[in-house]
Amino acid sequence: MLTEEEKTKIEAEIRENEQKQAACIGALKIVQAHRGWVSDEAIKDISELLDMTPDELDGIATFYSLIFRRQVGRHVILICDSVSCWIMGYENILDRLKNRLGIELGETTPDGRFTLLPVACIGLCDHAPAMIIDKDIHGDLDEEKIDDILSGYV
Repeated sequence: MLTEEEKTKIEAEIRENEQKQAACIGALKIVQAHRGWVSDEAIKDISELLDMTPDELDGIATFYSLIFRRQVGRHVILICDSVSCWIMGYENILDRLKNRLGIELGETTPDGRFTLLPVACIGLCDHAPAMIIDKDIHGDLDEEKIDDILSGYV
């Protein structure tokens, strides 16, 4: 069930669009901002507000890689796997992250601290390899920097 705050924000998003359905991405982002991800129950509740079927909204939600349809850790690591990052050492950075965290791509650490996800490009080719943790951008990565960076996220 959506909270009153979520409903209020979604209704404001709806008012800013000519058609209710046009507010779908904003509504998904609102719920994710509050909960960290968008559950099936939330999809159902949002779809009712937007006069959409849950399947229609789920199709949109699953199209966008930054709408999380399952629980993620407190900190989401988006590691860039673009050509530039590959050339500049992506595989070594990924291996270091996987070994340090004890997880594979798409997984969350057992303590719920980190989720590791690939992302096609973060537009930081001149500082490759690069990653984003939450909203923080980290570029010019090497294996030694990974431990220091991760220690900053509790």
